[in-house]
Amino acid sequence: MPAFTFEKISPPVRRAPVATTPKKPRGLISQMIDRFAERRARRALQGQRAMRRDEKPME
Repeated sequence: MPAFTFEKISPPVRRAPVATTPKKPRGLISQMIDRFAERRARRALQGQRAMRRDEKPME
């Protein structure tokens, strides 16, 4: 029979919320591509609107 024993000590319970890591800022190239894509999409929408106006039957 052993002369002594070890107790299992559980780790302390965390009461504070876990800190979230901040989002990494987007790269410069990604931002530039987004700007070009947005401008191109706007131009395409403007072109479609102009075509719709022209397609109306004139009396």
